[in-house]
Amino acid sequence: MKDMQHTARTVIEAKGVNLVFETGDGPVQALKDVNLAVQKGDFVSFIGPSGCGKTTLLRAIAALEHPTGGSLTVNGMTPEEARKKRAYGYVFQAAGLYPWRTIARNVSLPLEIMGFSKSEQKERVERVLALVELSGFGNKFPWQLSGGMQQRASIARALAFDADILLMDEPFGALDEIVRDRLNEEVLKLWARTGKTIGFVTHSIPEAVYLSTKIVVMSPRPGRITDVIESPLPRVRPLDIRDSREFIEIAHRVREGLRAGHSDE
Repeated sequence: MKDMQHTARTVIEAKGVNLVFETGDGPVQALKDVNLAVQKGDFVSFIGPSGCGKTTLLRAIAALEHPTGGSLTVNGMTPEEARKKRAYGYVFQAAGLYPWRTIARNVSLPLEIMGFSKSEQKERVERVLALVELSGFGNKFPWQLSGGMQQRASIARALAFDADILLMDEPFGALDEIVRDRLNEEVLKLWARTGKTIGFVTHSIPEAVYLSTKIVVMSPRPGRITDVIESPLPRVRPLDIRDSREFIEIAHRVREGLRAGHSDE
């Protein structure tokens, strides 16, 4: 019975995952022997240098890339099966909004594709725009919104069909620090309100430490996990928690993990 409970709580599980890309210059190993368990309600950040495989791992979870070895499951299914069951929403680095569609119609796009009724689309769009604090902006076009607001609209679109898992690939990387801080606060509030499981790729140590219950530190290619840090920080985190001793100690451990990954090359 205990094992069944553990399985029910583990929503993403990687066991010995390898991923090799075939290129014109020969095979490139993007991921090597990756082992990871993500529990329901976790906020997991993936951090590492450029080219370390963190986005590849996120894309493999989303069935956008396919492991060449090991096993990867989402809600106990293959990533492909989980995609068909709409187990997750995905937020890309760029907002990727269609300029000819209003914000509301961008957010409703997956709902249209999935065949929701007009009334259900309207209700869901209003709800998720309120969640990301964009109520009243549904009739605007993307070019009328700031970069930060466009990314919030992109998050709303990923939330529209109410998947339990939200995968985010450096969604705030192109934004200035002030906007990024505000959106980090908003994502934490969103996570607290919805109880989603979040996988979040970042290059930023402060961002990873501020947001996460679990920080996955990855090495340069071939991408391996060098450390998994369970955060002792409380779930409610004002921005000034970044000045606390605990925060600075976790950030130091992340930095050491990144250094160790480089020295293993």
